[in-house]
Amino acid sequence: MISQDMVKLGTAKSVIRELAGFGAVRAEEIGAENVLDFSLGNPSVPAPKEVQDAIIDIIKNNPPKVYHSYSSGAGLNATRKAIADNLNKRYNTDYTLDNLLMTCGAAASLSIVFKALISSEDDEIMVLAPFFPEYTVFIQQQGAKQVLVPAQPDMQLNIEGIESAITPNTKAIVVNSPNNPSGVVYSEDEIKKLAELLSNKSKEFGHTIYLITDEPYRELVLIDGLEVPFLPNYYDNTIVCYSWSKSLSLPGERIGYVLVPNKVDDKMIMAACGGAARALGYVCAPTLFQMVIERCVDVEPDLTVYKKNRDILYDGLTKLGYNVAKPGGAFYLFIEAPDGDSEKFSEKAKEYDMLVVPGAGFGSKAHMRLSYCVETEKCEKALPIFEKLMKEYK
Repeated sequence: MISQDMVKLGTAKSVIRELAGFGAVRAEEIGAENVLDFSLGNPSVPAPKEVQDAIIDIIKNNPPKVYHSYSSGAGLNATRKAIADNLNKRYNTDYTLDNLLMTCGAAASLSIVFKALISSEDDEIMVLAPFFPEYTVFIQQQGAKQVLVPAQPDMQLNIEGIESAITPNTKAIVVNSPNNPSGVVYSEDEIKKLAELLSNKSKEFGHTIYLITDEPYRELVLIDGLEVPFLPNYYDNTIVCYSWSKSLSLPGERIGYVLVPNKVDDKMIMAACGGAARALGYVCAPTLFQMVIERCVDVEPDLTVYKKNRDILYDGLTKLGYNVAKPGGAFYLFIEAPDGDSEKFSEKAKEYDMLVVPGAGFGSKAHMRLSYCVETEKCEKALPIFEKLMKEYK
């Protein structure tokens, strides 16, 4: 008999994918320009020219064996050094290439870290809602229990809720800032409170509680002057899971890393991450794109379109009476349905060929996610539809 758990995963419906599929069908019927598809977080801003130039140069000036061969499991030394140098320059750290493991994107990074840390079916991984739904799959398939803690109404950290949910079985807490699906950036004050809480609880229980930070949106900051706290500088036992999928618009290339700072209590975590990558079948990160990252690690994303789209939608929706947490980063809005039923609202929106994702999978049935990594014209077209929908509730 085959694994019934895997059958369930393989046949489980994805609301996001179903909406995207509906949008693709409607695009063929009425034209893509007439479908306002806000379902997928697929970057609309092209990869920077530096990425294309790096790919061309690597391919033109090296034999294929160089960029098509395996790298070591940890990744190319030159790439890891370039990343360490970049982090040291930006965050006043002292990392070396040995602190980094190259991965196939943040999903692989998270799966590797969960595999490395989880050692018992009693282990609990705390997730702060709203959250990326795949966390549930990654955590449960590595044998731990997921514990959800809802955010504050403004989508900031619920420190009291976190404290009450921590138990002696808490192995780690996952933080995602800028957040998918809300776009909220957790404040420095809240991060300091979280770090103090984790330090105190680790001492109380006699074991380390790790902070796992999922950072595909770290570079997508949409408010001038806003800083995204670099968590290892606030809490020693932090493990970073990073991806260039969003910052360099490379979601299909699957390139990222795990960062394990020297200050973590257990000095064997990096070895455990290497073993987890091996056990999960991640032979190595794509060699060509490791070489691209070495050359492009300092390249910054163009956020002009995302900022414009965010302002059009946030300003327009709040004027219409919608309750929306203002996103400081990423490219999402998490919008409260007027009657608290986001699934019903999503179905109503489909009647106008506008696609927004109901929020149950993100941890809030009352909210829906809108991905504004789309053409600006579609954001402008969406506001009259949101106005019509709001009137249906009055």
